[in-house]
Amino acid sequence: MTAFVLVSGPFTGAWIWRETAARLREAGARVHPLSLTGLGERSELGDSGTDLETHIEDVVRQIDSLDASGLVLVGHDYAIHPVLGAADRRPGRISRIVYLDAGMPQDGDAALALVPDQEARERVLAEPGGCVPVPKPGDWERWGSTVGLSESALERLDRHAAPQPAGTLVQPLRLTGAAAGLPSTGIFCTASGMTIAMAETFVRTGPPQFRALADPRVTFFELPTGHWPMLSAPGQLADVLLRAAAGEGHRITVDADEQPLYLSPFVLDVPERPRERTGRVDFCLPDSPPHRTTGSPTGSPPDADAPRPAVVFVHGGPVPASQRPTPRDWPLYTGHARYAASRGVVGVTVDHGLHALTDYARAADDLAAAVALVRAHPRVDADRIALWFFSGGGLLMSDWLAAPPPWLRCVAASYPVLAPLPGWNAVDARFRPVTAVRSAGELPVVLTRVGLEHDTIAATVTEFLSAARAADAHVVTVDVPSGHHGFDVADPTDESRQAVAAAHRQVLGHLTG
Repeated sequence: MTAFVLVSGPFTGAWIWRETAARLREAGARVHPLSLTGLGERSELGDSGTDLETHIEDVVRQIDSLDASGLVLVGHDYAIHPVLGAADRRPGRISRIVYLDAGMPQDGDAALALVPDQEARERVLAEPGGCVPVPKPGDWERWGSTVGLSESALERLDRHAAPQPAGTLVQPLRLTGAAAGLPSTGIFCTASGMTIAMAETFVRTGPPQFRALADPRVTFFELPTGHWPMLSAPGQLADVLLRAAAGEGHRITVDADEQPLYLSPFVLDVPERPRERTGRVDFCLPDSPPHRTTGSPTGSPPDADAPRPAVVFVHGGPVPASQRPTPRDWPLYTGHARYAASRGVVGVTVDHGLHALTDYARAADDLAAAVALVRAHPRVDADRIALWFFSGGGLLMSDWLAAPPPWLRCVAASYPVLAPLPGWNAVDARFRPVTAVRSAGELPVVLTRVGLEHDTIAATVTEFLSAARAADAHVVTVDVPSGHHGFDVADPTDESRQAVAAAHRQVLGHLTG
């Protein structure tokens, strides 16, 4: 007989599982909904000493109290942190871990990084010993998609929710790796923005941490609802949990010898050339005069060592801080930098601190410092700079679009995210290129878009282009009809090669024209 331990996310307790638990019991399962300390009802408030360790011990005690073996631990949202912590201490009692619309925390991660409400994050940092207040009626959307929730379900959230002890969000999760081999299942609530198709793309083209999702012990399901399926789709959720416990679900497969896409070769065959490394910045210097229609005022060729324009290639993410090699050494970015240098300008790759959705401000500061370093380089023409953004790094365009400096001659973006995706509430509101483009003025934008982009990302590009037209912004698009996200390493075709060359020509024209 399957036994489930159900642990819900912030502000909620065992009460939220009532209908789902009833369906599971009707199917013959043993079910144990758990209220973590301080989260049972409004009257059961946690004190300032309640932290993640408290909640891990809550789950461990629940496991120890049961005589069943092969427990299925279900962690919704924040609760995946105490669930993983407890599984790490009792791996022999667990048959499967279910991530219900939850993140993928690793050892050392704090739940605060995934809190979608910016105001709540700031409050926690200011008062780490306090509690995060229950969302006000009508504000639950700030914590996750409310698609599918009836008025009575929302009223139930309002009535029963309890404040979340801040200590549970700031204390890092500590894992020994004892539970790393346990089977797991991810359940995506698609209204939150994540789908199995997107997970498959991330495995092949996205940040390296997603490669773990291709493990044959990992399965996936989708629910066409919002962030609280135990209220919006309790029957469907129960069915999926039973199937997950039975080992069913979609599996992402990757050939054993398939190289991670971020290490795949650049689509253009560009000769290697030395790079000059300064801090987080690498310079790929040209060895031939820049492409210009005229020479020097005397008619002689320009000096090969004269300052040149520079293109700074800004990687996407988030990428774990521990990832090696770091993005500035990935073939995608070094390939673009070498190609730029072959065209007579300085190609620059940068490592910035976009390690989580809450890190965009830090990454923006890193990028600004890197650009200042680039402009100060003796081989760089400080008045002719272009910035080229990729994928999730596209949100970092915002500051440069909102107030373009005179030396910034062009911004470019390849398969970019141009507004926070559904479920990306943790991203600071400052990072919205779809809004910032209204202030771009005469700044040229070169946008490379792929025909096989994911709908949620493509929607941000469509929104950006609409806003750009309304503002008379100068946007040129380079289309790759058969291209996937990350086409410049994922699709080694003539179409891809031509698109990369075309985008570089556009950028070079703005730098040297």
